Amino acid sequence: MYAIIAADGRQYKVHTGDSIQVDLREGANVGDAITFDTVLLVSGEAGVKVGKPNVAGASVAAEVISQEMGDKVYIQKMRRRKNFRKRTGHRQKYTRVKIGAITV
Repeated sequence: MYAIIAADGRQYKVHTGDSIQVDLREGANVGDAITFDTVLLVSGEAGVKVGKPNVAGASVAAEVISQEMGDKVYIQKMRRRKNFRKRTGHRQKYTRVKIGAITV
């Protein structure tokens, strides 16, 4: 059984027991439960249910495993012949969750 959920402007294909990274959830501590209500598709023994746009009554339960930081991304700017060089960086914060039950 798997589901396709929408979270933070992205779509994730999840199975029970999977571990995925979603954007940082403020106030979510390790061990907290999170519910994803925006389920776009559910596939199981009864067949495939496709939502228009969401599957009615479907949800995916997850548990927070950790708060993480992604890889550092460097941004470099340069203007030729102007002696202008600038280098900045960014590290995105993520929340890692473990997928539990997929209910229809």
